Amino acid sequence: MRRNLLSGIAAVALAGLAVAQPLPLAAQDTAEAAPLAELVDEVDIPYEQFTLDNGLTVLVHTDRKAPIVGVTTYYRVGSKHEPRGRTGFAHLFEHLMFGGSENVENFDIPLEAAGSTSTNGSTDFDRTNYVEVVPTGALDLALMMESDRMGYLLGAISQEKLDKQRGVVQNEKRQGDNQPYGLSFYAMLEGLFPVGHPYRHSTIGSMADLDAASLSDVRQWFLDNYAPNNVVLSLTGDIDAATARPMVERWFGAIPAGPEVRSVEAPPTTLAAETSREMVDQVPQPRIYRLWTGPALTHPDAEPLDLGMTVLGGLASSRLDNVLVRDEQLATGVSASSYQSEQVSILFAQMDVKPGVDRAQAEKRFDEVIAQMVAEGPTAEELARASTSMVSGEIDSLERVGGFSGKGATLAEGLLYAGSPANYKKQLEAIAAATPKSVTEAMQRWLTRPVYRLAIVPGERTEDGATMGGWGDEATRSAPEPDAKEPMEIERTGPPRELPTPEPVGPLTFPEVERAKLSNGIPVILARRTAVPKAVISVEFDAGYAADGAAHAGTQSLMMDLLEEGTETRSAVEIAEEQERLGASISTGSSLDTSSVTMNALTANLAPSLTLMSDIVRNPAFAETEVQRVRDQRLAAIAQQLSSPGGLASRTLRPLVFGEAHPYGTVGGLGTVPVVKAIMPDTLEEEHDRWIRPENAAIYVVGDVTMAEMKPLLEQAFGDWQGTGEAAPAKVLDSATPPAQTRLVVIDRPNSPQSVIYAGRVLPLTGPTPGLEALDLANEVLGNGFLSRINMLIREEKGWSYGARSGVDAPAGPRLFTISTSVQSDRTADSVELILQTAREFADGTKGVDDTEFTRVTDGNIRGLPNRFETNGQVLGAIVENDELGRPDDYYVTLPATYRAIDKAAIDAAARDYLGADDLTIVVVGDRKEIDGQLERLALPTTYLDVDTGVSSAD
Repeated sequence: MRRNLLSGIAAVALAGLAVAQPLPLAAQDTAEAAPLAELVDEVDIPYEQFTLDNGLTVLVHTDRKAPIVGVTTYYRVGSKHEPRGRTGFAHLFEHLMFGGSENVENFDIPLEAAGSTSTNGSTDFDRTNYVEVVPTGALDLALMMESDRMGYLLGAISQEKLDKQRGVVQNEKRQGDNQPYGLSFYAMLEGLFPVGHPYRHSTIGSMADLDAASLSDVRQWFLDNYAPNNVVLSLTGDIDAATARPMVERWFGAIPAGPEVRSVEAPPTTLAAETSREMVDQVPQPRIYRLWTGPALTHPDAEPLDLGMTVLGGLASSRLDNVLVRDEQLATGVSASSYQSEQVSILFAQMDVKPGVDRAQAEKRFDEVIAQMVAEGPTAEELARASTSMVSGEIDSLERVGGFSGKGATLAEGLLYAGSPANYKKQLEAIAAATPKSVTEAMQRWLTRPVYRLAIVPGERTEDGATMGGWGDEATRSAPEPDAKEPMEIERTGPPRELPTPEPVGPLTFPEVERAKLSNGIPVILARRTAVPKAVISVEFDAGYAADGAAHAGTQSLMMDLLEEGTETRSAVEIAEEQERLGASISTGSSLDTSSVTMNALTANLAPSLTLMSDIVRNPAFAETEVQRVRDQRLAAIAQQLSSPGGLASRTLRPLVFGEAHPYGTVGGLGTVPVVKAIMPDTLEEEHDRWIRPENAAIYVVGDVTMAEMKPLLEQAFGDWQGTGEAAPAKVLDSATPPAQTRLVVIDRPNSPQSVIYAGRVLPLTGPTPGLEALDLANEVLGNGFLSRINMLIREEKGWSYGARSGVDAPAGPRLFTISTSVQSDRTADSVELILQTAREFADGTKGVDDTEFTRVTDGNIRGLPNRFETNGQVLGAIVENDELGRPDDYYVTLPATYRAIDKAAIDAAARDYLGADDLTIVVVGDRKEIDGQLERLALPTTYLDVDTGVSSAD
C-alpha cells in the first residue's frame, strides 16, 4: 500500500422551459455509515509463499474472477543504491531490461500477441519493478521471459541498445522538465537532504550522469543487483501455489544466486535551521511548498502522519481547502501529503496562490493553518472521514490482480519493505486504531522541526533541468564512487531456451446487462459484479462541452463542476464531509458529448450515498460566492493550461480542423477567459435547466448489487424527478467543417527543451458507424500502443522522444484522427517528416500490415479481452460506450469473431481510407529560436499563433 495522496435552487427558466422539480427535502436524511472496522475486514489478500534454493521468493494469491494472472516482479534495488556519478542508472537499466535477452529478441511482441497487457516497469528510490497481466494460458510464456532477462541478459546488451535507451530516458527527463513547475521535485530533494544522502538525487538523474553511463556500468549493475535472491515474484489471479511452483522452478531454478544488494544508510534528516529557496519558472501563479522529512514506512508514526496530512490537505474538506480556497479565497488549489518511501517519507503542504492575492498574506495564512493543525491535531470527525476514505480506496485496489497498484504489488511491497506480505493489514489496522491524540503527537514530533520553504514564482525560467537531479556535487558528478569490495563476477548464460506456446483462450465472460426504467422514464442499465463490495453509478446526460459552442466555451463544464459546491440544503463542505464519512467518491464532469455525475460507493453505504448523489444532481444552489470562487479557479486552470506545451497544442487543434462554428471546434472543457469571466449564477441555472433533466438522463450501475436491490433505491433518489417533457436542445453535429489542408501551425514557447507535435484531420465518418473494427486495428498498427510503428520508430529506434501515439476518437459526430508526441527540440522537423512518412507508407501500401503486426492486433486482442474488464469502472465504461455507439449488449462477447473475420487486406484498406498523411494540420509548440530553421525545410504553409490571443501573428 504505497500512499501518495498528492489530491434553494433559484433557477430562472429559459423561455418556454419549466424548471425540473427538486428532490423532496425529507428524502435527504443521511443514514449511518458502516463502521470502519467492518470496512477493514473487507480488505483481505490471502497468499501462499515459497522460496527457491537460489533465494527467489514467490508469493501466490488465488483470484478466479477472470482467466488472467498478474505477474509482478520486484527487484530490491532503486535509485538510492546508485553511487556518486551514476544517478539515473537504476531507471536507465530498467529501460534496458525491455530491449531483449539472449533468447528473446523483443519481450513485448510475443507477450502482447499472447494477450498480455503491455509489459511495463518503473523505478523509484527503493526498488525496480516489472509488471504484466496475462491470460492464464500464457503464464508459462511470461515466466520464461521474466526469467530470461533475469538470468540471460548480458549477451544481448550492446552499445547501440544503451545509446538508444539513453536517448529515450533523456527525453523522458526533458518531457518532465518541460512542464510548468517541472523542476520543483529536484528542488525539494536538494533542500531536504544533504549531498550524498541516498534520497537526495532524483530517480531520473542528471543529464551528465546519463551521458556518462557506459556498457561496463550496465554489465556490473546487472551482476551486482539482478539476481533471484534480490527478487520478490508475485503471481496473483487465476493461479494457485501447487500449479505455480513447478512452473517457477522450471524457469528460474537454474539461475544462480548473486551478491545481496548492498544496504544503505538513509535516515530522515533534520535541517539545522529553517531554509528558503525561490525559483523562477514559466508558470502562471506562485506555488508555495512547506516540506519536512518523515519516518520510514514501518515506523509507528507513519500511519498517524499520513492521516494528519490527509486531514490537513488531502481531503476535499481539508483544513487548507476550507480556509484558503473556500473561506478566504487566497488560493486556487492546495494539498498536503506524506510521500512514503521505505526508509524516509517527505511530508509536504502545497498552495497555489490565487492571482491578484498578496503572496505574503497568503503565505502567512498558509503557515497559520499548518501551525494550528500541528498544535491542535484533527477532530475525531475529521479523523474518521480520513480513515474511511483511505480504507475505501484500498478496497478499490482489490479489483486489480496485477499492475502497479494491484494485489500483486501490495503483497510484494509488504514483503520487500516490512518483511511481511500482509503488512497492508497492519497498516489498515493502524489507521483504524489511530486517535486524535496519536495523530497530534506524531505531527508535533515531525512538523515542529525546521521547515524547508520552497516557492516557484512566475517569470523566465532561471534554472536548467539538465543539470538538476544528481548528487549536487558537481566536482564528482561523472566520477563513479569506488566500490568497497570487488563485485562478484557471475556469467549467467546457458543453452538456448524456446518460447512456450500459449494455450488457447476460452470465450469471454462479460457481465449480463439488465435494463429497466424508473417511474419517470429514466433508463437504468445494470451489470452485477461481486469482486469487491462496491458499486459504480453514473448518471449520464447527452450534453458535454460540445453543447457550448465558441460563444459559451467552458459553460457546461463549469456548471458541472459547481454541482458539488453546494445544494439547497448542503454546503460544499458538508457535501465533501458526507462523501468522506460514507467512503464514497463523487465526481462531476463533461466529455466532448456527455456530462455525467459518477459515484464509487461502498455497497454497505449505498442508500445514503445515493441520497447525496441525487441532491447534487437535482438541487445545485449556484450560490454567488461559490460561483465566484470556482470561476476564479477555472481562470487559474486555463492559465495553467496555457503554460503547458501539451495544453497549448490540445487547445489549438480542434478549432483549426473543425472550425469554431462546429460544436467540436472547441478549445476544450476549460473554455476561454472572456466567456468564463462573464459566467454568473443565472447563466449556470439556465444551463442546468436546459441539459440536466430526467428526459436527457440514463443511469448506469456496475457492482455488487442486483437490479431488485438497486431499482428501489434509485426510485427513491430519482424516480420522482419530473422534467419538462421536452427534449434537450439539439447539438448540430453535421455542421460544415473547413476544407482539410496540409499546414503547419507554430506556437512559440521559449526555453522549451522539447517540442510538442499534435497533428489531426477530421475523418469522413460520423456518429455510430458499425464495422470500424478494421480501422481500430489499423490505428493500433500505426500509433495506438507501445509496439506501434510511430512509437517504435521515434522512441525505440531514434530515441528522440519518450513516446508517440495516434488516435481515432469515437464521438457522436465526426471522428478526429490525431498523431501526437513530444520530441527533443533539435529533432522537431525530423520527427514531423518521420511521422508523415510512416503514415504515408502505411496508407499507400508501401508498408502494409505485416504478419507479426497482424497477429498482435487480432489474436492478441482476442486473448487480451479479459484484461480490459477487471474493474467496475472498466465494465461501466464499456457498457456506456456500447450504448453511445449503438452496439448490442453482447458486443464484446462477439468481438473475437469480428476480429477473426478481419484480414490483412481490410486493415490495409482502413489505413488507406483514413490514416494517410495528407491534409493534416500540424501544431508545433516549441522554442522558435531552436525550431524555425528546421521547420523551414518542410516547405509547408505555416502560420504562427500567439499564446495569449490564439490568433495569427505572422504567415
